[in-house]
Amino acid sequence: MVKAVAVLNSSEGVSGTIYFEQEGDAPTTVTGNLSGLKPGLHGFHVHALGDTTNGCMSTGPHFNPAGKEHGAPEEETRHAGDLGNVKVGEDGTATFTITDNQIPLSGPHAIIGRAVVVHSDPDDLGKGGHELSKSTGNAGGRVACGIIGLQG
Repeated sequence: MVKAVAVLNSSEGVSGTIYFEQEGDAPTTVTGNLSGLKPGLHGFHVHALGDTTNGCMSTGPHFNPAGKEHGAPEEETRHAGDLGNVKVGEDGTATFTITDNQIPLSGPHAIIGRAVVVHSDPDDLGKGGHELSKSTGNAGGRVACGIIGLQG
């Protein structure tokens, strides 16, 4: 069992903790708790870089080792880091579980050392028709991020 964690913080009062677990070659399970967000859907992605020297802006694009277009997590054509949306309740909090087979915790495409990012707006899953739909899901600004690190 490999475990990882990302602690999210932002200057906008958004915070949270995201846990990752993977047993062997099984899909990775992501569980998270977020607070300080506006109610509704928020894009949730693994970004390529674990660099927060310029806040969430320096985390680079979505993690995309296969060079595909942006898409929904259940689709074949998607970035590996496309994890869809998290739903935030009226109280500004979200608790969620995601299972995904494109974000391993070990091997050549491991996400350890990369970043997880929560966006200000919903991810349109590549279907919005906006010029950014096929690259970012038009999910808006980056409101919180954290580097994914190994957990003991």
